[in-house]
Amino acid sequence: MMLKQEWRNMKKNLFLSVLMLAGIDLFAQTISLEQARLMALANSRSLARYSLAIQSSILEEKSQLYTMLPSVSADYNASMFYLNRDWGFVNPTDTFGAGFNFAVTQKIFEGGKSFIQKALCEIATESVRKEALAEFFNVLDAADNAYYAVLEAAASLEAAESSLQTANLSLAIAEVRQSGGIINQGDYLKALAEKESRENTRNQARRNLALCYSKFRNLTGLTQTVELEQINFSAHERLIVLFAGITDEEADVLYANLLKILLKTNPSLARALLNNQRAEKNLSLAKRDFAPTLSATLFSTALSYSVTNGFGSTASGGITLRGSIPLDFWVLNNRIEKSKNAQISAALDYANTENSLETELQSALLNALAQAGTIVSSRRALEYAEKHFEYVMERYRLSQSSVSDLGEASSLLISNRNNLIRAQYGFLQSLSKLRSLCAVDDEKKLVAILTGSGED
Repeated sequence: MMLKQEWRNMKKNLFLSVLMLAGIDLFAQTISLEQARLMALANSRSLARYSLAIQSSILEEKSQLYTMLPSVSADYNASMFYLNRDWGFVNPTDTFGAGFNFAVTQKIFEGGKSFIQKALCEIATESVRKEALAEFFNVLDAADNAYYAVLEAAASLEAAESSLQTANLSLAIAEVRQSGGIINQGDYLKALAEKESRENTRNQARRNLALCYSKFRNLTGLTQTVELEQINFSAHERLIVLFAGITDEEADVLYANLLKILLKTNPSLARALLNNQRAEKNLSLAKRDFAPTLSATLFSTALSYSVTNGFGSTASGGITLRGSIPLDFWVLNNRIEKSKNAQISAALDYANTENSLETELQSALLNALAQAGTIVSSRRALEYAEKHFEYVMERYRLSQSSVSDLGEASSLLISNRNNLIRAQYGFLQSLSKLRSLCAVDDEKKLVAILTGSGED
């Protein structure tokens, strides 16, 4: 329990420190997308664990470096005897003796194992850093998606509320006409059913918004209710229009440029390459087991004291040649074969990771292009649906359209409105995915790359 409480306190202090450094008002009523990202990063336990893992890996790297330096050792001893060789008793104080030894030893040759092990430690550290970078973009993605989900749910709720108001108005008019005998019972019941259906849709939208907001709060660590700033879609208008009208040839060129960036910067691919290098180093290390070792005692000294001889000292330096060549070659060959298999597996993993990332990139880009086209077409469809609804509503007021006509017009309106909402936030989510795949933390730089106005 104490460790859990300490973790909570440390997490809280880190969270508050990051927010204050970022200039975020803890009592603000509205937060932006960038602030939500910073909160999610500060609240992420996985990133905190990776930070500790990087520190541990650096310490391991230093430990391996220290094994290449001269080793210093010291030992001491003391003794007294109460029996002599003839099994006779003697005074223990007359036999007291003590000694102290100090030595400095340096490895001279061991087949290059130390250098390979040092390289393995460096690869391990870099691999953890790449994992942390990949998790960094995963957290950013999660923050973006959670933020967009709340705004999308809020927009859907607003559309549902508007549709419910229309249904209430339709029902009110139908009640008046039904009481006056202008419409039959069937039309009235249809208006009543339409109103109940729209109310149920509104209630579901409320629950969806509450759920999305709950997930957002858990991700960012928020403890109070805040408003989220609306997305300025006009800032993406140039990119939306460009993607909506892009040709197949232009899309292929854009994909090739993004793939070139991905192959250079994607942390998951870089980690797979490091794993491949680590497997190669392990294979090389296994082959060095045949090599002998050579070490030198650079300096050693010994101090001694005994009751009979008093103080004495000796000093020496020398080279000790020690070689070990295993005779159980089948064991060594088995180890080498296992390392070869691990290397082949790592190479296959790298190729699989590359293919998987290429597929993800193509999917994200195609989705962004499709969503941009949907945004443009949904805008036009929504404009036509609004005009059609206004026309039918006016005719309904004049008793020239039926309840069914108004219901169909209202359904068409809300359907196109929701299509536009989904397309807009789906487009933003696709941009978020492209950013993570290409490891571009600057959104402006990503947009510049996508529009062709920035360098690769």
